[in-house]
Amino acid sequence: MDSLTPMIDGFGVVLEPVNLLYCLIGVVVGMLVGVLPGLGPAATIAILLPITFGTEPVTAVIMLAGIFYGAQYGGTITSVLLRLPGEASSVVTVFDGHALARQGRAGTALGVAAIGSFAGGTLSIVALSLLAPVVAGFALDFGPPEYTALALLGILLVATVGNGGRLKAVIAACLGLLLATVGRDTFTGAERFTFDSLSLADGLDFVPIAMGVFGIGEILHNLEQRHTAAAAPATVANAWPSWADLRQSAGAMGRGSVLGFLLGILPGGGATLSSLAAYAVEKRRSRTPERFGRGAVEGVAAPETANNAASTSSFIPLLTLGIPANATMAMIFGALLIHGVQPGPELVSAEPELFWGVVNSMYIGNILLLIMSIPLVGLFVKILRVRAAILAPITVLITLVGVYTVRNSVFDIALVIVFGLLGYLMKKFGFEPGPLVLAFVLGSLLESSLRRSLLLFDGDPTGFLTRPISGTLLVVLVAVVAVPPLVSLLRRRRAQARPAEAEDTRV
Repeated sequence: MDSLTPMIDGFGVVLEPVNLLYCLIGVVVGMLVGVLPGLGPAATIAILLPITFGTEPVTAVIMLAGIFYGAQYGGTITSVLLRLPGEASSVVTVFDGHALARQGRAGTALGVAAIGSFAGGTLSIVALSLLAPVVAGFALDFGPPEYTALALLGILLVATVGNGGRLKAVIAACLGLLLATVGRDTFTGAERFTFDSLSLADGLDFVPIAMGVFGIGEILHNLEQRHTAAAAPATVANAWPSWADLRQSAGAMGRGSVLGFLLGILPGGGATLSSLAAYAVEKRRSRTPERFGRGAVEGVAAPETANNAASTSSFIPLLTLGIPANATMAMIFGALLIHGVQPGPELVSAEPELFWGVVNSMYIGNILLLIMSIPLVGLFVKILRVRAAILAPITVLITLVGVYTVRNSVFDIALVIVFGLLGYLMKKFGFEPGPLVLAFVLGSLLESSLRRSLLLFDGDPTGFLTRPISGTLLVVLVAVVAVPPLVSLLRRRRAQARPAEAEDTRV
């Protein structure tokens, strides 16, 4: 019973009026962000990060978490109504969601998505509540070698399993690692890549990089793409699914919840990969796969359930290991550090009010999401009609003011503009900014853990293989690097062998 006391106390934290208010704000802002194509949760968290400085850490993270999982549902609205995914995780929802809308069943698609999001999110929170303390207890045995292998594996998985091309993701991750080395060496005191600038002596700060790459960069890219957006529909009728639709999609929601939870824990997995995998599973196991793409409710239920489940479970590696699983988690990681909270295995025991307050806030946030999702569709449709030329300058101004308020530094404003242009160019030429920011966040952990490990092993790198956890993680790392090329090679050889076999058969 004593072990349940912190969890129960966490409900007391989240039920405080100020935390309930910020939870509501986070969910509503997240839904708005999901509706506006191009402005993702990572960018929004980057823009809104400064307004959390005056709040308690638990209040700030409750709001930022609400933005994250609220955006997963918001992206569904434009996917269904406009055939334009507001979020990358809503791409596959376009196939059947928009097909349902063209049949006059947009309300059915949005209702199934809302209920699936609630089911996936809630089941994932229950699993998170049960598993996170166990993982944190296990991680207490981690030392520098384990963190070295974990940080390396996290960067590699994000670069190879995440969205976009692998080579471009690896290049972005390498750039992030390079940026993490700027500043004074914490071991020797030597200055690196500072170009004799005092402003760079303490290294690059996380806030201007994240706000530039995600905030300014996304806004500029969004402005360029916005003119191709379709017109918003006038109304949405029949905003609730029938019992038959719910029965038909119940299995997809259950499978999507499990799959999303498991893939969300994986660094680089996240909501997008989960939604794609859940859709593929449903289509493969269906007796009528030809219905998919033409208005199958399972094609909406599975990805929407999976992406919300993954959003929740991605908090496990962040809160228990201090390893962000995706770009948005990297932003929340940065927010925790700014508030003086170090995510990691000791967070559960050292900051139980924050840990359980954030976890339990997700129960409340998911209920708010379910209650508000359908009634607010009309409002979101009207927001889609606001011109980007009006929203963009306001958002840029908020970003610049926000980054200045962090350290009252004009240099940071210059940095955010530079990284904003870098973020825009990355998006324009197909480079995802997520691996850059994640590698920057994990870069300092990787460097310090690696150097401490080498001191521990007297400079012998084979020492990593003598410890069970770090050795296992390195084997997994090698498998991640080696298996995909081997599979591709085998497929090419089979493809080359088939014509020869066919020719022998004809002879």
